[in-house]
Amino acid sequence: MAVEHAETHLKSIAHYKTKDSILQEPFGERAASSITPQEINEWLSRHCKTPATANRYRAFMSLAYRLGMENGKVESNPARLVRLRTENNARLRFLSRDEYGKLLGIIQRDNPAQALAFMVSVYTGMRWGEQFSLEWGQVDFKRKIIRLTQTKNGSARNVPLNAVALAALQQQREAVSHEAGEPVFPRPGPQSDCRWWFGPALREAKITDYTWHNNRHTFCSWLAIAGVSTKEIQVLAGHKTITMAARYAHLSPEATASASERLVIS
Repeated sequence: MAVEHAETHLKSIAHYKTKDSILQEPFGERAASSITPQEINEWLSRHCKTPATANRYRAFMSLAYRLGMENGKVESNPARLVRLRTENNARLRFLSRDEYGKLLGIIQRDNPAQALAFMVSVYTGMRWGEQFSLEWGQVDFKRKIIRLTQTKNGSARNVPLNAVALAALQQQREAVSHEAGEPVFPRPGPQSDCRWWFGPALREAKITDYTWHNNRHTFCSWLAIAGVSTKEIQVLAGHKTITMAARYAHLSPEATASASERLVIS
């Protein structure tokens, strides 16, 4: 029911389908009214590696119960009684250039069909749902942009393609069927994600505390290090507010020093 709601009312549903698939094993055969807040909390603690991930699953389950209550299927929402985890966004994990090269090399060796998706992720900063719902009709090779219609913020935006991202997409077009309505990055199944190949590559590269979503942090961090302004990072990453992009400002010490120097009267 929650997935059907997402398909009707939300712009991006890829994460909802994945969560629904994962939750089927522990709870799918249970009567919804029999599941307790304690069971939900224990499952979140075991399954989710970060507070943010736990909160996303809690929100999904809460939505499912809320819809169930609206439709007279259940009388209460146990997910609402599960405490929210405290999310720590102070440290934004991103890849160094050396880590990126090592990780890409492992992916190219072990899962070459996935390497281009990884490159496009890092060099465009697209979210998982944006990238893996992308169809060839949205890619404009002449203008060097991707037209995103399904975004987390609900508003369409264009993603500029730099030389690396453009070359990767051109290679991907040669590797898969590329009619306008077909996916740019086909997946084995509708609920499949990257963990089956990305996780082992991270472990071999000895890169810890990193997930696919951190590719966005890598994109934004590399922009900041290159001296790109906070406003430009906001636009390129599709952040709804400049506050999100401001998290990367500390990575551009040259820009900060330059701004501070303006206080000096010559």
